Amino acid sequence: MACVNDQGELSDSARRMLTVMEHPATPEDVAACTELPLFRVRAGLREMDEAGLVELKNGSYIATQQGRALLQV
Repeated sequence: MACVNDQGELSDSARRMLTVMEHPATPEDVAACTELPLFRVRAGLREMDEAGLVELKNGSYIATQQGRALLQV
């Protein structure tokens, strides 16, 4: 699952996940709010973490400034 395409735009599932992570959320929280399968959420979170769009703090993920900026596009 690519979280960002070649044009720098978020995928639909990445956008849905980032929207939930305006506040700290566990992978299970994100899956419940987005109705995406947990395995897909975990994979997306790993990818977005590597891309600097989210960060892990105390077991929960939160969107970074870079991630929030992409939501505005």
